[in-house]
Amino acid sequence: MSANVDTKTDQTALPEEEIFRQRKDKLERLKEEEGYNPYLVERWNREDILSAVRKRFDHLEIDQSDEEVRLKVAGRIMTLRKHGKAMFANLQDETDTMQLYFQLNAMGEESYEFAKKWVDSGDFVGIVGYPFRTRRGELTLLVTKCTLLSKSLRPLPEKWHGLKDTEVRYRQRYLDLMVNPDVRENFRKRSAIIASIRKTLTDHETLEVETPILSLLAGGANARPFKTFHNALGVEMYLRIATELFLKRLIVGMYGRVFEIGKNFRNEGIDTMHNPEFTAMEVYWAYADYNDMMDLTEEIIHNAALAVGDMTVNYQGVELDFGKPFRRATMLDLVKEYAGVDFNTITNDEDARRIGTAHGVELKGTESRFGVLNEMFETFVEDKLIQPTFVIGHPTEISPLAKRDPENPDYTHRFELFICGSEVANAFSELNDPIDQRERFLDQLRKKEAGDEEAHVFDEDFINAIEYGLPPTGGLGIGIDRLVMFLTDSKSIRDVILFPTMRPKA
Repeated sequence: MSANVDTKTDQTALPEEEIFRQRKDKLERLKEEEGYNPYLVERWNREDILSAVRKRFDHLEIDQSDEEVRLKVAGRIMTLRKHGKAMFANLQDETDTMQLYFQLNAMGEESYEFAKKWVDSGDFVGIVGYPFRTRRGELTLLVTKCTLLSKSLRPLPEKWHGLKDTEVRYRQRYLDLMVNPDVRENFRKRSAIIASIRKTLTDHETLEVETPILSLLAGGANARPFKTFHNALGVEMYLRIATELFLKRLIVGMYGRVFEIGKNFRNEGIDTMHNPEFTAMEVYWAYADYNDMMDLTEEIIHNAALAVGDMTVNYQGVELDFGKPFRRATMLDLVKEYAGVDFNTITNDEDARRIGTAHGVELKGTESRFGVLNEMFETFVEDKLIQPTFVIGHPTEISPLAKRDPENPDYTHRFELFICGSEVANAFSELNDPIDQRERFLDQLRKKEAGDEEAHVFDEDFINAIEYGLPPTGGLGIGIDRLVMFLTDSKSIRDVILFPTMRPKA
């Protein structure tokens, strides 16, 4: 038995709204002439998925069939070509695609004519049939019964095998998923990455918890929050920018290890690395420090890479190696390496600003030498950190929640992990001195009052909590979306968020 399939769809040059009108009319005629409403079909007892069918019958040779087998599959018709007493289609379910062969003799005249007249590309159908391999070597199902399960009133995107318009892909993700199998696979990988992170943490006896998304204060990071209003309470509230302060309250409350994977919201710009709504994982371990968090970060990323591939990943033409230990370097050493400036020798703010300006760094003129150091790092170093690199030794001034380095209190026990020039993780030996924490919050408050919208809020209840005692604690946050980008070779954060934030249409 053979089949010669033309892979063209039944799309025409008609505008989409005209096709919609014609298909809607067709649906009404189907109801009137046949007394059949596909939307009333309650369920289809699917017994087989296409990937399993392909694996099970991969042994069939050319012109060989297995007529003793009765397969019952379901999916969407992606292409349809009608030839008098035969039709050819491409059926897709969530696992695979497979060719269908509709033949009058195999189905009977009534059933065949029904399918020929009423089934269109895009429709969901239930299929009963048996497998054979065509002369061209394609595994195919000979249809003996076709049940229309749901009518597609709108046509599939033009060139369904590759919807390219990114604006349409992001706004109508269902179309993107429908016609781009690689996109579906990337989101399966995202799920596998998150599952791997969860397993790594639970294997370390870390308890998964949930903390509030709505709060009276937006703390745990330096960021501009989204505001909302609670009518019943009559108060302004904020969408969380981080989960940190609530999770550390749980450590105070005698949970030894906790983590949360969830959405954070920051009222910031949108670009290939930023979406206002994003997914983060934060974990806190009592009796640990930032060195433990570095080890944990490597373990999490190693396991996630293995969950979707291997330790060597090609990202936009760059080979990333997640298998070997990540580089660890101080911010001071990296600025010296890439900008040629040794901030160990700079002892006052004015000299630092002068040197920064001489190197072309845009400054407000009020920065301390530590603020200039951070600006120099962002300007000259970040985009050079391609392979996974832990940047340690952040200034205390820009790390309001991190423990001071006892050997040099101007710096902290903190790290940021950079990959391909972007921050993926941030971690501290958590500040557990309530007196020091109060002073740092007051410093952040002064900056906020001076106009810094991203300065950290003053959280009196959090200080009250750690006044009861916060044990030495290591804390870590990982940006899930960015990690998924690197592990799936996705150029934009919008490629790994199912429904990214979009500008409203005019």
